[in-house]
Amino acid sequence: METGQVDAAAAAALDLAGTYLFGADPGRTPAVLHEAYESAGDEGTRALLAAALARCWAYAGEHSRAVPFAAAALKHAAEDGDPVIRADALDAALATHWGPDELEVRRELAAKLADVAACLLAPDARTQAHIWLLTVAAETLDVAGMNRHMRALELLGEESTKARFYAASRRLMLDLMHGRTDTIEPLARIAEDALAQLELPDGFMVIACMRGYGACQSGNIPPGVVELARMGDRLAESEGIRVLYAEIAWIYQGLGMHEDARRLVETFDADNLIRLPRDYNYLLTLQLALDVALAQGLTRLVEAITPQLLPYAGRAVINAGAVMFHGVTDDPLSRACDLLGDHERARTLRVHALETYRRLGASWWAKRLAAVEEPAGSIRTSGESMTLRPGPAGVWLVGHDGSESPVPARRGLEHLHTLLANAGHEVPATQLAGALVDQSDLGPTADRAALGAYRRRLVELDAELDRADEWADVGMADRLAAEREALLVEIAAATGLAGRTRPTGSSAERARVTVRKAISAAIQAIDAADPVVVRHLTAHVHTGQSCIYEPSPDRPVTWQL
Repeated sequence: METGQVDAAAAAALDLAGTYLFGADPGRTPAVLHEAYESAGDEGTRALLAAALARCWAYAGEHSRAVPFAAAALKHAAEDGDPVIRADALDAALATHWGPDELEVRRELAAKLADVAACLLAPDARTQAHIWLLTVAAETLDVAGMNRHMRALELLGEESTKARFYAASRRLMLDLMHGRTDTIEPLARIAEDALAQLELPDGFMVIACMRGYGACQSGNIPPGVVELARMGDRLAESEGIRVLYAEIAWIYQGLGMHEDARRLVETFDADNLIRLPRDYNYLLTLQLALDVALAQGLTRLVEAITPQLLPYAGRAVINAGAVMFHGVTDDPLSRACDLLGDHERARTLRVHALETYRRLGASWWAKRLAAVEEPAGSIRTSGESMTLRPGPAGVWLVGHDGSESPVPARRGLEHLHTLLANAGHEVPATQLAGALVDQSDLGPTADRAALGAYRRRLVELDAELDRADEWADVGMADRLAAEREALLVEIAAATGLAGRTRPTGSSAERARVTVRKAISAAIQAIDAADPVVVRHLTAHVHTGQSCIYEPSPDRPVTWQL
């Protein structure tokens, strides 16, 4: 619209789409968008309108209606070639393929969006891309990815009010995941101040989530939170938004309003549960309803929900757009299986949930589950004994259950020894690496002119690849794809968060890389001597700018150091 490529009818239709309330009936909005789509002349405008149509139908739970418009948006955007329009089309495709069975599709679409986002300059377009990339990282339990895209949003928030709103709300999602509750009020105020300058029709629902879920996890119920829950209750009833029944029931339960929680969760039964659309709200609805049903002792409801959720064991549950983290499915499923008499499965699910929470640093969730009585018949193992200690000069000894094998001394073995000796505590990579010179950076890896040339060439390559595909010129397509991949590598190396030029040579970054490589080499050396030790270290040692060994309390290990 800013470039003048969108005519008045299309602009009015897109403005109308911007007033749509997420999850509610879209009313006449799709009809207006469709009329504008049919009359639009250029590919870019048709792509924007098709994307808006796909989102409207997807957010209304009409997946089959959304699919053809998402496909059309991608087609028109490819023909138009504008990276902003392509990003918008990919956004619509992600919204359309948001069901629990389409995670691999989202991975592929997110990878394409990441490529396009590298070429974007507009803050709003970059913000939307990073929201999706954060969401997919959270769904796949990618800790580094979550942190990377969260930081990108915060940097964008320095120049965009919209990005500031999203950054504050998503930062709270991560803080609450990690059990940090002192940031609830400051982040909620930042989000409210930003929202006052924006036109986001469902922004108030995000603020309500921040305060409602924050109160449940902190145990502190500030004035107004109960009224926010009541408002959500009324909205769920007036708009018929099924997932809100489960969300508000969970918040009521957390606020100690047990009768209200029971009233809402009992609106679910076997019939309407089986008819739930498998969309972006499917896992969220089942997860929260099961959690409340367990707390309320509603065995029949637990019996109805458990078989539907079990096929998704091991999955993270994320509120739409990464607004909130709701634990992993293994958590309530472990308690449900125990209640229903499947104690062995309950024990396995519980162990997996606790290990996942500890890997994520999801302390509030880990403490809550650990406080629940273990499944009947569970046997806590006495644990294993493993060895990783210095031996004779130039040799380390590794092994398990009394056996020891020599391994040539490596720096990475010293790093592992330090982490094992400080189990459960983060150790900075700079501390492990030792004598690195402390310096902030050595300057940007590439100047803006070079990056601009790279990005312009990427746009040209996309158009040339489309022509090569049309002409079935496989050789040309392979050469162009190779050039495109090389350019993306250059851009990735030269840009940091939010597309800014990346400084090189900082001590923290060099320490992270050095320590990761050293530990990786050490683990490869240990593998030849004792694969059992390697499997344990691979599962419980995590590297980054801070490194940590996180053993499982359910499978304790005694280390000979």
